[in-house]
Parts: sequence; C-alpha cells; structure tokens
Amino acid sequence: MKTIGLIGGMSWESSAEYYRMINEQVRDRLGSTHSAQSIMLSVDFAEIEALQHQGQWDKLAEKMCHAARQLQQGGAECIVICTNTMHRMAEQVQNSVCIPLLHIADATAEQICRQKLRKVGLLGTEFTMKQDFYKGRLTDKYGLQVLIPNDHDCQIVHKIIYNELVSGIIREESRQQYRKIIKHLVDAGAEAIILGCTEIMLLVSEADSPVPVFDTTAIHATAAVNWALADKQ
Repeated sequence: MKTIGLIGGMSWESSAEYYRMINEQVRDRLGSTHSAQSIMLSVDFAEIEALQHQGQWDKLAEKMCHAARQLQQGGAECIVICTNTMHRMAEQVQNSVCIPLLHIADATAEQICRQKLRKVGLLGTEFTMKQDFYKGRLTDKYGLQVLIPNDHDCQIVHKIIYNELVSGIIREESRQQYRKIIKHLVDAGAEAIILGCTEIMLLVSEADSPVPVFDTTAIHATAAVNWALADKQ
C-alpha cells in the first residue's frame, strides 16, 4: 500500500470526510482491521479564506507548495489537495514536488465521461464557478460543457459555503436554496450536477437533484484509494 499525502483543513469539516472515506474504503477492500497509510497536513483555514477573498493567490500557492513539500519529506507518495478551490494552484504544487498530484477535476471528469454525459452544472465557491482553472480543465481536457448559476445564485452558493458549511452549519433553508439552484441548472440543460466544493456534500445529495450528482469529495477519496492500492488489485 502506498502512502497518501493529504493537504487538509480547507475546511477540516470536509477533510474529516476524506479521512473517513479513505479509511473505510481501504477496510472494505482489504478486510479485517486494515486502514490507509496516510499523512495529513492541516492548515488554518481562517488564514486561507482571508487570502482567497483578498485575491492573494501567489501567497496561497506558496503555502500549498510548502505543505506539499512537507508531506513529501514526511514520506507521502502522492498529494491530494482536499478542496476544489485550491486546485487553482495545482500546477505549481505539482511542480514543487516529485510525487504525483491526484487532481480532483480529473477524477470527477473521468467518472462523468464514463457515464457518457457532456453537459454538466457546476456548484462551488465563486472562485471555482467563475474562474477558468476548473471549468477550463473540464472543457479543454475532457470536452465537457460546463454550466454555472447566474450571478445571484452564485452568490447564494458561495455565501452558504463560507458562512455555514465550512463551520459545519447545516440548515434546511440552505438545502432548499441549493435545490432551487440545481433545478435552474437542469432547466438550462445540465445532465448532471458537480458538487464542486468539498463541503457541499454535507448539505445536498442525490436526493436533492433530478439528475445525477457527482460528489467531488467521495470521488477524490476513491481516486486516492485506487492509487494507493493499485499494486494490490
């Protein structure tokens, strides 16, 4: 089994889900008392969130690259960034280490393509929904057509993430708002919905959407386990 290196804390609410899912899957696949070989470096999300909203992406890249190097030095054999938004600096992180980075958008897109879907709705932070680092990868590398909510709905999705979900606050009113936004995307032609923020899975699931939902947290965790156990399967 290879050692998975996790950059977590963005937020710890979703990082805890990564840890749980990865270890449950290793136990399910190998049986008995098996668990994953992993190292997690968890950052202080208050610092990260402030820099995100200040647009200090170069400073954030430095922090992510430093974290990746620490994991590599600690014995990690791959890097998993436990958040969608911080894949904005995935290339810099990959270039800072000599071990592979398992990209969350690649793992997600591969599952979507296996189901032969082409038009998808994307929910996430405004950074993920509106900037090109994520949508562009889905389109350029996988040929997906990506729909995002209108500006008003984008603000709702973003605020619920930062004001509620990253702090573990789950409100039925917010779930209903997300359901309406998902319906708007489906009405616009979305064949599936990407939960493109690792906290959104805390709030909504397949039951909240009339089309298939792709939970990036679960997909990314599975990709990490597949990679770690590749020599055993």
